[in-house]
Amino acid sequence: MSPLDRAIQALMRRVTETAILPRYRNLAPEQIVEKAEDDLVTIADREAEAMLTEGLAAIDGSIAIVGEEAAHADPAVLEGLAGDCWVIDPIDGTHNFAHGRGPFGILLARCADGICQSGWIYDCLSGRFCAAHAGQGAWLEGERFAARPTGDVPPVAAISTIFLDPAQRAAVRDHIAPHYRLVDTPRCAAEQYPRLALGENDVSLFERTLAWDHAAGVLWLNEAGGRVARPDGSPYRVDEPERSGLIGAASPALWDELAALYSKMA
Repeated sequence: MSPLDRAIQALMRRVTETAILPRYRNLAPEQIVEKAEDDLVTIADREAEAMLTEGLAAIDGSIAIVGEEAAHADPAVLEGLAGDCWVIDPIDGTHNFAHGRGPFGILLARCADGICQSGWIYDCLSGRFCAAHAGQGAWLEGERFAARPTGDVPPVAAISTIFLDPAQRAAVRDHIAPHYRLVDTPRCAAEQYPRLALGENDVSLFERTLAWDHAAGVLWLNEAGGRVARPDGSPYRVDEPERSGLIGAASPALWDELAALYSKMA
């Protein structure tokens, strides 16, 4: 691993052990807040983001820091996504964490001009560490890594419908579901992206595509030889917070098949 990867891994581990795991299955009701419908935040999210912000500033304090909770408190923070910035998801999978179950993890990214240049995914319960740098490949536990499909027929699809409206859900049911074996999503991008590369899932659809949820995973899966892109084939950018829709797949061929089906939903 590079010195930067080692520093990021150490930071993620320290935050997990200090701010996150001590609160796991140990949250008082008043320490869980619904900041929006079906969108929870806990005291651990806020404490973890504060520690990650401090740690990333120590690594490179010359660029903006865009944290999920900071942006919720002050939407002007999102302006940092247009330039050089760190992006923080302090606990990805907060819904799982708040209900005392896994998976949940930390997602960090370093971006420039709207494009993720480096990304890191840390599983808080297992310690699994994924890293990627643009044009340099993907890494899993310090080893070069290549994505692999399940090989199942039909392919395995994990499709999140949480943020779809009734018409979109019906379109998924009619145009996409018949072509795949559907499985539950983990409600955690820090788990879903690895599943797409580790031979567990073949394709996924995401409706909400906020930077802290997707920057690191998109880069990692693309660098591993899978494909993640907007349904029209355009690349994912972190500076498009209002844009929705994203297809992830374990291979470019699987991406093409789902994109063709998706086009029929319109």
